[in-house]
Amino acid sequence: QVQLVESGGGLVQPGGSLRLSCAASGRLFRINVMGWYRQAPGQQRELVGTVTRGGISNYADSVEGRFTISRDNAKNTVYLQMNSLKPEDTAVYYCNAPDILANGMNYWGKGTLVTVSS
Repeated sequence: QVQLVESGGGLVQPGGSLRLSCAASGRLFRINVMGWYRQAPGQQRELVGTVTRGGISNYADSVEGRFTISRDNAKNTVYLQMNSLKPEDTAVYYCNAPDILANGMNYWGKGTLVTVSS
């Protein structure tokens, strides 16, 4: 129904920056809010932040002030700008979009690995 493809992961030193992208395709009328989650080794998947179609965003306390989520509706793409990266930000980052017409259904990308290490 909706396909999400992340890109932009990689290795970055502590204090560095990285920008992730999530391109959406398919039946885009089925989604409004898009978000980023992450899962560190041995940890549960956690919410990083979300952004509405209108550009209203919110963030987890752990990334507030360091990460910024933005959205280009013309390109059907959501971005996650990550600054002041810390080793504890190391995780696989996933793009997510709930289906607004099918309660409880979520679309997920396959994830992109971000490693913060010197």
